[in-house]
Amino acid sequence: MFNQAKNHLHTLRDLLRFAVSQFNQAGLVFGHGSDTAYDEAAYLILHTLHLPLDHLEPFLDARLTSTEVSQVLDILERRVTERLPAAYLTHEAWLGSYSFYVDQRVIIPRSFIAELLQNRLEPWITDAAEIHAVLDLCTGSGCLAIVLAHAFEQAEIDAVDISTDALAVASRNIADYQLQERVRLMQSDLFAGLAGRRYDLIISNPPYVNAESMAELPEEYRHEPVNALASGADGLEATRKILAGAAAHLTDQGLLVVEIGHNRDAVLREYPQTPFTWLETSAGDEFVFLLRRDQLPG
Repeated sequence: MFNQAKNHLHTLRDLLRFAVSQFNQAGLVFGHGSDTAYDEAAYLILHTLHLPLDHLEPFLDARLTSTEVSQVLDILERRVTERLPAAYLTHEAWLGSYSFYVDQRVIIPRSFIAELLQNRLEPWITDAAEIHAVLDLCTGSGCLAIVLAHAFEQAEIDAVDISTDALAVASRNIADYQLQERVRLMQSDLFAGLAGRRYDLIISNPPYVNAESMAELPEEYRHEPVNALASGADGLEATRKILAGAAAHLTDQGLLVVEIGHNRDAVLREYPQTPFTWLETSAGDEFVFLLRRDQLPG
C-alpha cells in the first residue's frame, strides 16, 4: 500500500490524509505524546520534513519532491508495521517546551509532575531560592531532572535510576542542556545507594503499572523497558519503597512528590491514615500526591 501510494501523493495534505487513514485502519494506539491519529501523523510528517511542529496550516498544499514523499512514507510505514511509538522513530520527545532525546532504552517521557513544576510547586514551595538539594528518583531519560534544574535555579539535583542504559540516555540529555555541573547522575535501586544524602525536595515518577494492566498493554507500550513500567501485582511495589525510605532522605521541612498513575484508590486503601495532598493536574487530582516529611507513614 505504501509503495503504491508513492506516485499518487503530492502535497503535505495528501500525505496527512493518507497517514490518518492508514493509522486508523491499522488500529494504532496513541498516548506517547499524541492522542489521535491526526496529531501523530502531523507530527511525524512535519518532523520528517524539518518543518516547525506548530505550523501545519501554511504548508498543507505545498508540493513535495519525490525524495520527500519517500522519506515521509518510510516513517509512516514503520509506525504501522513495527507499531513503534512516534518518539522512538524520531528519537524526540517533549515535556511542555522541553525536548529530549529518547530511544528504547528509556520510557517515553510523560509526567504530570512536569506540569506542576511550571509554577515551582507553589504554594507548597513559597521561595524557589530556598530549594538547594533535589532528588529525581527513577529519572529515566533525565527529563524531570532537567525541568527541575530550570525551575529551581539554586538547586543541585541528583538524578537516580537503576538502569545504566537509562542513565546513558539521561547523560546525553543533560549534556544537551549543559547542566552537567548541576545535575549528578547516580545508579541506584531507589534509595539503596543514597546513604547519608538529604534533600529539600524529592520527586519521583516511578514504575506503577499493575500486573493485570501489564498483561493487557498495547503493542506500542511493549517497546518500552519493562522495569520502567511494571511495579508488582498491584502497581505499588515501588511506591511502597519510596514511602518507606523517603523520611531518611528529606530535610526537616522537605517535600515528597510522587506520580502513581491510576492507583489512587489502592494507595488510599493501604495508607488510610496518611494525609496525602492530591495535586491538581490537567487530567484531575488523582495522579500525583505530595507529603511533607512529618506526614510520611510510619
